Amino acid sequence: MRIFITGGSGLLGQYLNTLLSVDNEIFTIFNSKPGNCNNYDSAKADITDYNRIHSLLNEFKPEVIIHTAAISSVQMVDKLPSKFVYEVNVNATRNLAELSSAFNSKLIYTSTDLVYAGYRGSMLTEDSKLIPASFYAETKLMGEEKIKEVSDNYVILRTGLLYGFGTNGAVNHFNYLYQNLKNNKPVKLFYDQYRTPLSLWEAARIISSLVNMNIQNEILNFGGKERVSRLELCRQLCLVAGFDCSLLEEISMYDIPGIPDAADVSMNTDKLQSLGITLKNINESLKEIIEKYIP
Repeated sequence: MRIFITGGSGLLGQYLNTLLSVDNEIFTIFNSKPGNCNNYDSAKADITDYNRIHSLLNEFKPEVIIHTAAISSVQMVDKLPSKFVYEVNVNATRNLAELSSAFNSKLIYTSTDLVYAGYRGSMLTEDSKLIPASFYAETKLMGEEKIKEVSDNYVILRTGLLYGFGTNGAVNHFNYLYQNLKNNKPVKLFYDQYRTPLSLWEAARIISSLVNMNIQNEILNFGGKERVSRLELCRQLCLVAGFDCSLLEEISMYDIPGIPDAADVSMNTDKLQSLGITLKNINESLKEIIEKYIP
């Protein structure tokens, strides 16, 4: 299939480039650093340069558009002008949704588990109450709404906490944790924020499967099957990698200023699994991450 990927140099984007290029023809775009995009058909393009995006899509004529590009750091969102964040996360998403319909392409959009009300209980279903606790999550939910307004063939993925190694300049908290623990340095982790984490390898594999499925106009909880805190996730990392668990220091999410009040956005992934998707558990995923890691 012909697949157009936005955010190709991002954390998830680079994994998508690697896996989807095996059996498909991909075109991947990036805005600043290329990551691994230069290994594939790619272009430097600002997602808000609408004429440029239209031109690239018109030339490539994708069957699927995977939209991962966003200003995705909650801390970064708070430091940038809200008008700019809205343009990137909402207006650019609407534009892609319109273009996906114009080019008869399926649109796969990565939203976030943070759109859910984080105080309504655990293992939330796709129908659970939505109360974004941050401007970032609010713009991702607005992106969902724009897609539903203008696209007739979409899959919205409410993405859980992604873990695994960032590559080629795309780094995340997992990189920091692994390196500190490897060097016997203590790390602080929330014991009171619960998610359903999904490894980057798993996320890319699942999207690769969804690309080929005959599903449309669906919202899916896109996470793992285990509800854990960041502390418990890292405790399992210690056991798999042979690190010292005593290096883990428990802290509350309420100890850190600016953290959105989302104590429990763990998601029920039965709907995703009903499509024939088999989810690895955290232990299996961590073993895969470590085995594939090249320092």
